[in-house]
Amino acid sequence: MLRAAVDYHQQMEQLPGLGLPVGSLWCIGRNYAEHARELGNAVPQAPVVFLKPASSLAGDGATVAWPADIGAVHHEVELVVAIGRGGSGIPRETALAHVAGYAVGIDLTARDQQAKAKAAGLPWTEAKGRDGFAPLSRFVPAAAVADPAALTLTLRVDGALRQEGRAADMLWDIPSLIAYLSERFTLRPGDAIFTGTPPGVGPLSPGNRVEAELGPGLARLTLTIAR
Repeated sequence: MLRAAVDYHQQMEQLPGLGLPVGSLWCIGRNYAEHARELGNAVPQAPVVFLKPASSLAGDGATVAWPADIGAVHHEVELVVAIGRGGSGIPRETALAHVAGYAVGIDLTARDQQAKAKAAGLPWTEAKGRDGFAPLSRFVPAAAVADPAALTLTLRVDGALRQEGRAADMLWDIPSLIAYLSERFTLRPGDAIFTGTPPGVGPLSPGNRVEAELGPGLARLTLTIAR
């Protein structure tokens, strides 16, 4: 069991900083071309969509652990978008009016399990949705962000820079993702969209301290990997 993560996610009934009830956690895979290439995947022609359960959420300062037999677990820093006004069939041109805020999150991924699932043509849920596998910072209100495309991401492990990226480098920007998702699913207030990770993903080890930041200087997230 993920002891500390379980303690936290039992309390996470609202998105931090927004007061919205936690909804669906929509995740976008391979939304940065260089990340797709670094894992040997083709650059997709349409967004790759998957879900994490709400029980995978963990907050700033959480300690995350996993069973020894799970294999390698990788960090994937991501810009996370909270939906404040729901809807379906949302036009790209008005999509940002549906955003309540922005945060930095980490899509923790059991890479060995994911590789086995991909090879067998099976879903990734076990590799992506363990307790504590969606650490999330407090959200910055959307009104405080003049241009979401100008947002930046960094992730450090024990002080060493591992990942650095810009929202401007996404294959599908935030308005496009909201439009795409809402064409297929009704989005609701409190839904959160993990928008994909830039290159530089890599394995974590017991005792690591992970620090992620949404820039410039907007939100920070720290977590510790349990020994």
